[in-house]
Amino acid sequence: MICIKAKIPKEICDIDDELKAIYHSSDSVCIWVFETRDDRNRFMEETVGMMKDEREAYFEANFKMN
Repeated sequence: MICIKAKIPKEICDIDDELKAIYHSSDSVCIWVFETRDDRNRFMEETVGMMKDEREAYFEANFKMN
């Protein structure tokens, strides 16, 4: 296990883990938040193998709340 210390805002910590998807690269950590567990699971299944920019675009097109 590798842990990297970070100050995560309480608002993010308070969200149910089953509603979050987390991605990391060598220079960033991204946390996407979904309305339902099914949305989160669909995002995970449909973005397997995508790079960060592709995942961001997919989220914006399919899940971003207005």
